[in-house]
Amino acid sequence: MKTMKQIVLTVLALASISGCNTEHKKDVYYMIATNVELPYWQTVANGFNKAAAQYGAAARVVGPKSYDPLGELDALQQAVRIRPAGILISVSDVSVLQREIDLAVQEGIPVITIDSDAVISRRLFFIGTNNVEAGRLGGSRLVEKLGTKGNVIVFTIPGQPNTEERLRGLKEVLSTQPGIKVADIVDIKGNANTAFDKAQQYLGRTGSEKVSAIVCLEATSGRPVSDAIKRANLHNVEVIAWDADPGTLDAIRDGTIDATIAQKPYTMGYFGLKLLYEVFHAPPPQLYKDFRSDFYSPYPVFIDTGTTLVDRSNVDLYLSATAANK
Repeated sequence: MKTMKQIVLTVLALASISGCNTEHKKDVYYMIATNVELPYWQTVANGFNKAAAQYGAAARVVGPKSYDPLGELDALQQAVRIRPAGILISVSDVSVLQREIDLAVQEGIPVITIDSDAVISRRLFFIGTNNVEAGRLGGSRLVEKLGTKGNVIVFTIPGQPNTEERLRGLKEVLSTQPGIKVADIVDIKGNANTAFDKAQQYLGRTGSEKVSAIVCLEATSGRPVSDAIKRANLHNVEVIAWDADPGTLDAIRDGTIDATIAQKPYTMGYFGLKLLYEVFHAPPPQLYKDFRSDFYSPYPVFIDTGTTLVDRSNVDLYLSATAANK
């Protein structure tokens, strides 16, 4: 017959073994970017990782290394198989990604979109820029620089929800000045080399087709367009870029790019993980529903992280902030 001391020791040993087997597992959250090689997405990832560290969670940043909606779909499918605590995703192509987003939510995985939305999907809500308003901001700057006439070339990625909204806002403002015409809309496919080559072609136009301005509606093309202008030794072409990549900021400082529309990518990633954490640990009674039309929805439809126009008057502030956060 066991003594009381033996019984106590046995209980302690079992508790110790049980404790080892039930060691706390970290929540795992995925962020799926449209192009993990871009400085913009590396900044988003910094915010995502920072918030994960504060919560003691594990962060995984995945996605293609160039603009590739099918590659992004593959990254999303792999993430869903792991069944993470939540997924943050930028939507490069709604037609490619919507079904998998809906399947993830149907399986109980919270999905929040950032940067580029999929309004018709069952994502919970969108965190990012009011892209129509940001397009208007770029358009207003262009009107300020060009006056009443000029030929404008737009570099973009057609079909991506955020760039389509930016283009709409830009066109709304330019429509108030009939003499300013959008001469061409160029699909650069998220490729810097394509942007450079196309810029060289357009900058060679003369006469009535001479290019007055180039507007870049995504982050990739700002620096290559700037390089093409320097090579052509032109000083009378206005460039409105997008985002605050170091190369774009340097080109603003040297005067090749007039201004850029800076978003808040770090905030998107940081706030995105915090909200995924909240949803995972305090989920709604039903995750797979249309919260947009729910009068008592616990979630907003859209969280605007804000934009700023950066030109030579404030570019040094952005360059200093970039250097401090490397």
